[in-house]
Amino acid sequence: MSDPTDPMLFDDSGDAGAQMRRLKAIMACLRDPQSGCPWDLEQDFASIAPYTIEEAHEVADAIERGAWDELEGELGDLALQVAYHAQMADEAGHFDLTGVLRAICAKMIARHPHVFGNETRDKSAAQQTEDWEKIKAAERAGRAEKGVLDGVALGLPALTRALKLQKRAARVGFDWPTTKEVIAKIAEEARELEEAREVLGPAEIAEEYGDLLFVMVNLGRHLGLDPEAALRAANGKFARRFGHIERELAKRGKTPAESDLAEMDALWDAAKATGIK
Repeated sequence: MSDPTDPMLFDDSGDAGAQMRRLKAIMACLRDPQSGCPWDLEQDFASIAPYTIEEAHEVADAIERGAWDELEGELGDLALQVAYHAQMADEAGHFDLTGVLRAICAKMIARHPHVFGNETRDKSAAQQTEDWEKIKAAERAGRAEKGVLDGVALGLPALTRALKLQKRAARVGFDWPTTKEVIAKIAEEARELEEAREVLGPAEIAEEYGDLLFVMVNLGRHLGLDPEAALRAANGKFARRFGHIERELAKRGKTPAESDLAEMDALWDAAKATGIK
């Protein structure tokens, strides 16, 4: 049984190792069947997974905004998620936090033979990336993952997973040779979507829309772009320009709901003209 009054739980003076042990002990207390938190005791891997994803996105958000004063706390929230899953795994007899940390340390050493081994560091970034992928492929083979696409996580954001699936397929030659063929495929999928919209039902329309998104990801890959990052940037630009619309309408004593498309379109064009990106 964990002791929620243990002085170690309240000691914030130790180094990183001590604080990691402290976090592990805190999680054990929260999950203690006798004295733990009722909410924490009700959780399982599936119920906590969405919070893990959310916290990772909040880390990325702080970095994108340059909010360095927030990043420390966001990284702490993400570390909590690791400790949470490890605690539940320990309770189920799968592994514990020490095993998690040992595994990632071993992986990073194994994947950097040019730093921790006897391979040369005289490599380009591209060569190092290629070597990294070879090591990962060997790891997958060791886990009996036989298919080219095996191991691409189902829980990834859809755009990111599409990109990873396409990269895997491209490594074995299943890829268009140039962007010309990709753009032609985009036009084809757009036509199929329009046809589906006119004569087919919602399920077929959704399928054709998904096909179009998938090939758009492929175009980004051929252009050397990360589709997730590109869409995130487009989202930010849209929000900033729409914010300009709201501010200008407020000067006129209006809200967007009290405006019309023509007026808002003109303000959108003005936002572009003033360089809002």
